[in-house]
Amino acid sequence: MQEYRTPADSGHDEFTEKRSRFICYVQPVSHEHEALDFIAEIKSKHWDAKHNVYAYCLRDGNISRYSDDGEPSGTAGISVLNVIQKNCLTDCAIVVTRYFGGVLLGGGGLVRAYSHAASLGVSAAGIAVMRMCALCRICCDYNQYGRINSLIPECGGLVTDTDFGAEVNIAFTMARENLNSFLPKLADASNGSVEAEIIGEKFVKIEQP
Repeated sequence: MQEYRTPADSGHDEFTEKRSRFICYVQPVSHEHEALDFIAEIKSKHWDAKHNVYAYCLRDGNISRYSDDGEPSGTAGISVLNVIQKNCLTDCAIVVTRYFGGVLLGGGGLVRAYSHAASLGVSAAGIAVMRMCALCRICCDYNQYGRINSLIPECGGLVTDTDFGAEVNIAFTMARENLNSFLPKLADASNGSVEAEIIGEKFVKIEQP
């Protein structure tokens, strides 16, 4: 996997449907224990709620799980999971808390309510696109630094650290497909005297659609 979508941040939102209060919490997570800890935290916070419905999807182990938490089967947890999947999200956990208002919503009403609550939560958290990028390092002279430091973002890279010593050491990340255009430009800008060293790779947030 070279790219995936995940919540940009934690977020929550709520709405009321026929006196039932639906509160959605969204959290980016990396491992199943993080998802379970988050669910437990929300359940503890809303211990007096009638239902704390949840769903989560993880890259690690390709895991997808959900719980109706007492709601009729097929109306709640799967509706939340569907929102995660329709937004192509992973490493994502969602809990929708419901305070029952005394009016039955019916199966279709519950599906719509839990779907709407989860969608509101996802909108509040935002979506980040994570792309596998090369971790790179450049060592250059001070008279070369200005042009090279400008060239990196021009080619889609992100400078992560700069060390000003006897020479300038620049650490940056860049999608591998962008390196193909960056390296010839780097050679031109430095008359072939500067090369980029690739020291690893990691997923980096590249945009928030």
